[in-house]
Parts: sequence; C-alpha cells; structure tokens
Amino acid sequence: MPKVLVCYKWVLDESDIRINPDLSVDFSKVKYKISDYDKHTIEAGSQAAKALGGTCTGISCGGAETRKSFNDALARGMDEGIWVNTAESGRPDGCRTAALLAAAAATVEDAALLLCSEGSSDDYARQTGPRLAAILGWPVLSSVTSFSVEGGVVTAERKLEDCIQTVSAPLPAVLCLLPEAAPAPIPGLKQVMAARKKPVAELSAEALVPGTAAGLKDLGSTGYVSTRKNILINEDSKEQTVAALVAALKKEGAI
Repeated sequence: MPKVLVCYKWVLDESDIRINPDLSVDFSKVKYKISDYDKHTIEAGSQAAKALGGTCTGISCGGAETRKSFNDALARGMDEGIWVNTAESGRPDGCRTAALLAAAAATVEDAALLLCSEGSSDDYARQTGPRLAAILGWPVLSSVTSFSVEGGVVTAERKLEDCIQTVSAPLPAVLCLLPEAAPAPIPGLKQVMAARKKPVAELSAEALVPGTAAGLKDLGSTGYVSTRKNILINEDSKEQTVAALVAALKKEGAI
C-alpha cells in the first residue's frame, strides 16, 4: 500500500506577538499553530493518499509543544503521525531539521510521495524540501500548484515567474507545494474527535541522528520601526505632482 508523507511545522502564531514601546518583543501570550501553508499541504497529502488507495502520515519535529500539533494535523485527514522529539537536543537548525525529517521518513515503508510546503509561514526559507530530497536521494519538484500520479510517475505543474511548467519524475519523490495545490478546510467536530484515536509514534531525535545538539541559540528579539520622511506632495495638477514625486525620489537616490 503506497504511503504519502507530509512534513509540517508547528509555529508561533504571529498575530499574538506584541512589540512594546521600548521595541522589546512580548511572546508571553503567543500560542502555536500549524504553519498556514502547511494546512494546504496536509489537505493535498490526504487527497493524494485517497487517490492512490494508500494512507497519509504526518511528520513533524520539535519539543513537547509540537506533540500537541497532531490533534489538529490528524483532524485534517491524515491517518497517523510521527513526532520527532527534539526536547533533549534543543532547537535544530534547518540543516538538522531536514536530517531528522529524512531519517523519520526513511522508517516508513512503501513511501511514494513526501510533501512539504514551499516554505513555512514563519521563516519561509524554502530549504527543507530540497534538503530532504538530497538526503534521501529522491527527485524534487518545487513550486508545485497541482500534481497527479500514474504508473509510478508523478506529473506536476510548477508556477514560475513567467510561465507554468509541467514536469514529471519517478517515484518516490519530494514535492514542495504552493497553497494553490489544495484548499485548507477547517476540520469539523467529527474529524476532531476521530483524530484523538489516531496513532502518533514518537521518535527520539538523538536516536535518529546522533549528535543533533542545538544548532541555534536565541540571543534575543528586537522590534523594528520604519522611519519615514513624512514628505507631502500636493501640487496643483497631476503632471506637477508626478514631476515633484520623481524629483524627490531622484534626490533620495531611489531612482
């Protein structure tokens, strides 16, 4: 039975972050959520698993807080979860995150697809998918807006700057999806209740990839305030206004 793997990230809800007058950052009331882009990817993974007649497995790595994410993730249609517990080794950087996710994916037999979002809603570094593919030795298709699987080959449409590109790759493969790949429906009560009965396996980060000490250390966070010139251009005509604007931009070296 083919399996579709979906990697997702449990992130801070940016709407709860507050910047104090002294520019210090207040995280005291911040809650966590599944990355907004990953909600679309989870739905795409669930749909793909049904189309293939297989199952969908969610994978996420993080501390104890991340374990709570599976209540929401599994309510969105996935069949089971794998939690890579990094509590003992600390917060991993992007390189070790990919190593841990790849090691977790390698424990799943008959994996046909590994899906992740093009980027996360906090960092949007766009590194995880290509790194996973490099570690696993699988082909990777990025910027994917739609895809289908037939005869051991995945065919996908990629959204580029000036065109839509259609490409194909043999399975197993890694796909980095854009939100257009699938909607992100809100789970109903029935799905939320059913998610509590779905299995979640716990894997130790240290056991998966020994020596995964914390790669990042938070030294602090500071708010940022944009300084503005507060220049008001109010000429008698549109032509004069445009000319004054162009002159002001040239004076500042903007054009």
